[in-house]
Formats: sequence, structure tokens, C-alpha cells
Amino acid sequence: MSTRVLRTPGGGLSLRVTPRAAIVVALLAIAVFFLGAVSMTTGDYPLSVGEVIQTLFGFGDRSTEFIVTTLRLPRLLTALLVGGALAVSGAILQSLSGNPLGSPDFIGFTEGAAAGALLTIIVVHGGMLQVSLGALVGGVVTAGLIALLALKGGVHTFRLILVGIGVNAMLLAFNSYLITRASWQDGLAAQAWLVGGLNGRGWEHVVPVAIAIAVLLPPALVYGRRLSLLEMGDDSAKGLGVPVQRSRVVLLGVSVGLCSIATAAAGPIAFLALAAPQLAKRLTRSSGPGLAAAALMGMLLLVTSDLITQQFLAGLPVGLVTGAIGGLYLAWLLVSRRGVSRAAR
Repeated sequence: MSTRVLRTPGGGLSLRVTPRAAIVVALLAIAVFFLGAVSMTTGDYPLSVGEVIQTLFGFGDRSTEFIVTTLRLPRLLTALLVGGALAVSGAILQSLSGNPLGSPDFIGFTEGAAAGALLTIIVVHGGMLQVSLGALVGGVVTAGLIALLALKGGVHTFRLILVGIGVNAMLLAFNSYLITRASWQDGLAAQAWLVGGLNGRGWEHVVPVAIAIAVLLPPALVYGRRLSLLEMGDDSAKGLGVPVQRSRVVLLGVSVGLCSIATAAAGPIAFLALAAPQLAKRLTRSSGPGLAAAALMGMLLLVTSDLITQQFLAGLPVGLVTGAIGGLYLAWLLVSRRGVSRAAR
């Protein structure tokens, strides 16, 4: 299929679109909308679509208003925002590293956010808001430490990946140590948070993620257009006028910010940042990262996983489902890449 270029009237902005990618994005958006509607109407107190719409416009009774606006809508919006943020974060990191395993789950960003949350739970004995803030600070500090250790003559992605894996291993050991030294009450709370979930999520979780995405999405879209050029190599990208180091620093900062705020809102949702960008890329068959398709795929995976936990797993943390799906996907990815490597010999 041919590629089309869409331009604004003044020609200041342009966007390359392939028909297949556009169709995939449209279908993913429809699927997300449909599953979102299902999540709003099903549960212990089933509602019709009409009742949900009436309530959203302020015409519902007091009981439906509580169910829709206090329980279900914040949970759905949290799932959509967190899923999209993690998927875009993973897509950027995978493109920068040139490796499908280049994900916040492996490079240490998620584990750093978890360390900040655990310190808040076990040492400070903070509430939900303090835990979210601790996770955000932990993710940002960890990213700064990894970048500092990897910074030698500029940000080189291969060194960044290696340093990130090492820091991730140390943080994993540190977090395990914290749990062993905690009281049983704090240990249970910490372990529950580490699984990652959407239970009890309210507007206090929706608003910070929405603000962060509103701030970080514009630079992600602007600099995301350079990801395909950066994948060609530093020399080729510089020859095409791309400021390589500045672009990498900005994109890395956007990825860290999205991952940290998403982890702060819902805990470390396992494997979502790893699987969603790759699944979207395989569907669109695009050479670039495809941030829009990745975001919608992340939303779809998290909303689907949340529905599975609510309907079939008695409301268990959604991280258990994403971990199972991601584990199967990782095993398949490693096996398929092994087959490609053998065929290339």
C-alpha cells in the first residue's frame, strides 16, 4: 500500500499515513470504545447503555451516578490513560534501543518507580497519594541515575540498555530486601501494590495521569517523527539534519515521564510496555514505531485484562493477567527470533 502525506494548509506540519496503518488505528479505536462501553455497563449492578449516557449527562439517579461516576468511569479512564502511556513509553524505548526487549520493565524505570513506592509504604507509611508521588520520584531519580552512568560522549542506546539492566537487577534486590524487613501489614500492602492493579482507582489517579499525558504528548508526537530516522543510525540521521543527541534526550525524558506517572497511578503493570508496541507494529506492518497504534493497543490490552479480572477472576489485580499475557508473548518472541537467527546463518 502506498504512503500518503497529510499536510496542514500552511505546510508547517506533515504526517505520513499508510492505508493499512490508518485502518488498524481505526479498528483499534473501535475495539477500545466497545470494550469501554462493556466495562461501564457490566458488573455486580448491570446498567444499560442508555442509563450510562443519561448519568454522564447528569440525568441519572443517585445510585447510578455513584456507580458510573465514582466507581466505573475513573477506573476505565485510569486503564485507558495508563495503558496508552505505558505503550508509548515502550514504543519510544524500543525504537531508541533498536531492540524489542528495550522496555521500561527491563531497563529499570518501572523497578525504580516501585522502589520509590515501597520506601513510601514501608518507611514513611504514606497513603495512596504519597505512594503515587513516591513512585513518580523513584522513576525519575532512577532514570537520571541510569542516564548519568550511561552518559559518556552522549547518550548511546546500547550502553543505556546494559546499564539499565544492571540497575534493574540491583533495584529488584533492594525492593525484595525492603519487603523482608517490613512488618507484615506493610509487607502485604507493598506486595499488593507491586502486582499492579486498578482496584479502588478514583479521580485522584485520573487527573495526574491526564495532566502528564497532556504535557508529554506534544513533544512525543513532534520528536516521535524522528524515531524512524534515528533507527537508521547516527551518521544517516545527522546527514538528514536530525539533532541526534538532543532528540534522544528529549525522547528518553518523555518515555521516563510517561512510565513513571503510569506506574504511580496503577503500580507496575507487567509486560504491557513490552508487548503493546510490538503487537501494534506487527498489525500495521510499519517500519516506524507507530505511536498512535501502540497507544491504542496498550489501552485495548489493559481494558481487556481488567474486564477479565472483574468477570472471571473475582477482581484480582490486573497485573496478574498482563503478566501472564506478556510472559506468553515474551516466550513466543524469543522463540521466533531464535528461528530467524538460525535461518540467517
